[in-house]
Amino acid sequence: MAEIEIRDLVRDFGAGRATPRRAVDHLSLDVRRGELFGLLGPNGAGKTTTVKILMTVLLPTSGSVRVCGRDVVAQRREVSRRVGVVLGGERGLYDRLSARDNLRFFADLYGLSGADRRRRVPELLELVGLTERAGDRVEQFSRGMKQRLHIARGLLHDPPVVIMDEPSNGLDPVAARDLRDLVRTLTASGRAVLLTTHYMQEAEALCDRIAVVDHGRKIFEGTPRELTYAADGRRITVIELYGAGEPQVADLRELKGVESVTLHERGGGQVLQIQSMADHDVTQAAVERLAGLPISRVTVQTPTLEDAYIALISAQAADAV
Repeated sequence: MAEIEIRDLVRDFGAGRATPRRAVDHLSLDVRRGELFGLLGPNGAGKTTTVKILMTVLLPTSGSVRVCGRDVVAQRREVSRRVGVVLGGERGLYDRLSARDNLRFFADLYGLSGADRRRRVPELLELVGLTERAGDRVEQFSRGMKQRLHIARGLLHDPPVVIMDEPSNGLDPVAARDLRDLVRTLTASGRAVLLTTHYMQEAEALCDRIAVVDHGRKIFEGTPRELTYAADGRRITVIELYGAGEPQVADLRELKGVESVTLHERGGGQVLQIQSMADHDVTQAAVERLAGLPISRVTVQTPTLEDAYIALISAQAADAV
């Protein structure tokens, strides 16, 4: 079941001008229950505008957006009750209040009853690993601790949908890893999570599916692995050995999925480079065909999600010229 349904969404800025700026251009996508969906794209691609529409902060110019079956225009109040928002950065907390008092204050704003507040605040402090620091002022917290408190704040009203806009922005590697571990628990509890990020490692590690947007348009949707294959489509197997010649090269070229084979000398030995389609791992078959030759090392170079993302965005830029 899709908890977020976006259909043919358009958002223009500068209405009434001769040439309004189109930030979102006929975008359609779904985010399902229990799924972590990544929305990727360069600055100015339309990600934050889409998030603000889901938060009911902005209205669509045209198209439809539904959250848990509620329309973001006609049922704004019902939508806001079902969405938790986690923003990157340090704003949005009261530094001179303790972590516990911050959550109590926001629980009152969300309209939680006294009983629910007394139950949810300690539960969430435990979830985000801040129980032992609950009484400390937020001004004493590291950036990573503040970000965890942001997550607790976004979950106070137990929303089925969570929107995370650049949550690890500015975090050091250890804090970012801890945050990723925490994010995984959200989908495990059955929530639908929409994540915007510039960190491809984060998207690759967390997301079940991703969409890439550029100039407001969706240019790819699928799993991170599918993007890697679609945008790059190759892998390179490197074999360091001795005694190979043209017969071995010709034999390796016959392997299924192989696109090219090159052999060159290096440091008194030889290096074979076998380029194949990304979904064909020819390593074992190649080694078997080279049986009898002394092989010193075998490595496989596969494109990362970052490689594929850059290739896709670069291709879009080239097509636009």
